[in-house]
Amino acid sequence: MTCQSSESTENIENGRRADHDSRVVESDENRIALAMKDLKNTGWYWGSLTANKAKEILHDSPEGTFLVRDSSQRDYLFTISAMTSAGPTNLRIEYKDGKFKLDSVVLIKPKLRQFDSVVHLVEHYVQLSRTTAYASGGKGQMVPDPPPSAAPLNGTVQLLLTKPVYTATPSLQHLCRVTINGSTRQVCELPLPNRLKDYLTDYTYNV
Repeated sequence: MTCQSSESTENIENGRRADHDSRVVESDENRIALAMKDLKNTGWYWGSLTANKAKEILHDSPEGTFLVRDSSQRDYLFTISAMTSAGPTNLRIEYKDGKFKLDSVVLIKPKLRQFDSVVHLVEHYVQLSRTTAYASGGKGQMVPDPPPSAAPLNGTVQLLLTKPVYTATPSLQHLCRVTINGSTRQVCELPLPNRLKDYLTDYTYNV
């Protein structure tokens, strides 16, 4: 039986801790890199756009128009800029424990869903918003989980995401890919060439 000094035991524990921390950092880097890859494929990610420029772009746009940009706040990676009934607003996206979610500080809704990617997050709220818009159009459809409400300084407004603002006109191929993804999640079973299937599965979202 071999005895270890308290100093050597502490060194081992520190080593394990450092190894765990490095794996966490590597995992975070991978997730963020994948999130960036998906965002760059969307066409509505504007990179290092300022809040003022985003406001100019959204000016006179209908409610629900939105874009995603880099956050100007150091503690956040991304921000959604969207047109609401009260005008343009900005909503930060939190990243914590490998998941993305909307900034719970400025939202009324307490329990917010978490997502593996930013695009998945946006896709979720776009689907909710379109369902809400459909129901409010007098179709009588129930909305069990309406989009969250933002709390600006002068009141509460519902956050709707319905129409992205593209940095440039998207290609016909990409628009077709988005449409196909909105129709089926079984792309691999479609009677298409493998090269086309690879293109479709490279971006699996419908927004």
